[in-house]
Amino acid sequence: MGYSMKMSFALFFAFCMFLQGTLGEVICETLPTNLCSFAIASSGKRCVLENYKNDQGKLEYTCKTSEVVVERISGYIESDQCVNACGVDRSFVGISSDAFLAPQFTARLCSPACYQNCPNIVDLYFNLAAGEGVYLPALCEKQKANPRRAMLGLLSSGAAPGPVAVDSADFVADAPAPSFF
Repeated sequence: MGYSMKMSFALFFAFCMFLQGTLGEVICETLPTNLCSFAIASSGKRCVLENYKNDQGKLEYTCKTSEVVVERISGYIESDQCVNACGVDRSFVGISSDAFLAPQFTARLCSPACYQNCPNIVDLYFNLAAGEGVYLPALCEKQKANPRRAMLGLLSSGAAPGPVAVDSADFVADAPAPSFF
């Protein structure tokens, strides 16, 4: 058997193992770190990327199961297409609502390519926004109409400290979460 045939067989085998893991049971602790963020275990809990120092003091990463349960979806690994469309990064440790303070992030999250096609990521950030008192669909509408005003409204909602005073009634998370699934 030639080198190219062996390489083809090895790639096929690796792909089959990956596909089996994707379609079969997803266990956060067994995921490679480059697939951890935005994955959901078969148990329905979100996977999170964590860092730690190894015995030599070098920073390493591991995938862990969080206590956050996702309704109506389990055993899911987010696609690279959605990661790119939504402007998120699988290499970030932890996920924060601070991302909303970057107008580019909010624009990408609210873009049709993300908002209409990537319910897992949108659900995650919907919940983060709600935790800050912001209703994501209203923020996205403001983003489309006037990105600068959307940022001012977000800042005044309490999502981040700042001296800006704008009526934030449109941003308060008092409505139910959208049904994506």
